[in-house]
Amino acid sequence: MFWFRVLAVAQIALLVRRHLLRLEPDERGRLASLVKQSKGRPRTNLSANEREEMLRLVRKLEPTEFGRDAFAHFRG
Repeated sequence: MFWFRVLAVAQIALLVRRHLLRLEPDERGRLASLVKQSKGRPRTNLSANEREEMLRLVRKLEPTEFGRDAFAHFRG
């Protein structure tokens, strides 16, 4: 069971990396900055323009595809 968990974590890490690489390096940095600045509350800690920018960057990560791929890994 231990190796199953190790393999699962490794597969998800590679999947995350594949999606993160869809952003340019400056976009990844900007997304990290916006997430940090939001402190988990984007509606109150980010301006409307910053929220739009964050949404645009997250959409480039293709979260629906990420979720589908992650689910497929665990479904077998």
